This record gives sequence, C-alpha cells and structure tokens, in this order.
Amino acid sequence: MSGHSKWSTIKHKKAATDKKRGKLFSKLSRAIIVAAKEGGGDPAANNSLATAIEKARSYSMPKDNIERAIARGAGSDQSEAYETVVYEGYGPSGAGFVVEALTDNRNRTAANVRAAFNKAGGALGQSGSVAYLFDRKGVLVVEGVVDEDELTLAAADGDADDVTDEDGSWSVTCEPTALARCRGALVAGGFSVVSAEIQMIPKTLATVDEETGRKLLRLVDNLEDDDDVQDVWFTFDVPEALLDE
Repeated sequence: MSGHSKWSTIKHKKAATDKKRGKLFSKLSRAIIVAAKEGGGDPAANNSLATAIEKARSYSMPKDNIERAIARGAGSDQSEAYETVVYEGYGPSGAGFVVEALTDNRNRTAANVRAAFNKAGGALGQSGSVAYLFDRKGVLVVEGVVDEDELTLAAADGDADDVTDEDGSWSVTCEPTALARCRGALVAGGFSVVSAEIQMIPKTLATVDEETGRKLLRLVDNLEDDDDVQDVWFTFDVPEALLDE
C-alpha cells in the first residue's frame, strides 16, 4: 500500500498549488451538496455529509465554501439531480481501475470515461469485474514528527483499525463510518492530518515499469480532469522515480 498512500499524499500537496484548484473545489462542493440533499445538513446525523466535509477540509477548501455547499444541498432547490455512478475498467498492463463520478447525465459521463480508457489502450469492464480487488476504507495521512505510541493511542480513541509508517508519513485506516471520528481524535491529539477521505484500497499492487507507469498516470490525469469524476482508484504501484518527479 506504500506507493498508493504516497501518491495520495502527493496529490494533496499538488492540489494546494494546482491551477485546477477551482475545478477541484467545484467537485468537492458537488459531493457536499448531494450528501446534504440526500441526508440533511447536519453532519452529526449524516455520515455521507461528514465524509464529504472531511475530504473538502483535506484539500484546504475554505470554510465559507463548505458552508455554502451544505446550505445549498439542504435547501429546497431541486434543480440539480446528481447521482453517483461507478465505472470499472482496465488500463495498460491490465491494471484495475475504479472510477467514481457524480453526474446529472449518465450518457455523457459514460462516453467520456470510455473514451479515456480507449485512448489509453484500456477498456471499461462489467460491474463487479474490478471492485472486488479493493477494500473500501477511511484513510487519514499524518505528517510531521510523530511518536508512534501516542499516534496509535489517539487512533484507537477514534476507532481506527491500523496505523502504518509510510516512509516519512503515517497512514491511519478505519471503517468509512468512523472517518470523521478518527480525524477528530487525531487532531485532538495534536497530530497534523493532511488528508482524510474514503478510499478504495487495493488488496494487492502490481509493479509496473516507468514507461507503463507514465501511461497509467496519464490515464488517471485524463479521468480526473473530467468535471463529473470525483475519484480514481487503481491497482498499480507508482514507480518511485515517477513519485520523485
């Protein structure tokens, strides 16, 4: 899981300065709006909303933006009819992909996702063809000087399942429903939580060479560039040389 976690950390750092931050905030807002519309505007009583808020915070989305999105979703405006759609497919070298989207037009989103896979030399698969390769977990990344025992105790207070040293940062995993509670416990313990979100964690990671890794990451970028796509998960281990770049 190390390469996967490190890549997630790099994505968060990149998002802090990326020119596409406006698009990212738009996607995060959409997730909050949908969660609030479906389950109400109180994150204490709406786990999906709490999860969407934690993810938005991880990407340094301003508090005002988050509050506006909650208010918009919890209001009576029914003009936005978004739904969650999950696509599964294979990229170059057979790497498995799970793509999660929020869309108001299934046909448009499916066509865009299919085109991205085809362009990369991959293909969409049937529902269930890839998802079994992943476990859905809450994942929090902690950085800074950390005492492992204190981190483990704080994580236990938040009902975490595991704490792992990830070469300069720490990965804390929990059940999806415990994400907000776990983040609160870590922050209360004085730890720097740089990301907190629900992830599809691959059960095993395939090693690929740099050339294949570049093709696969290009596919990830193309998928994430779509306005409807919220998350992209994959089963390959990003080569260290590409991470260093």
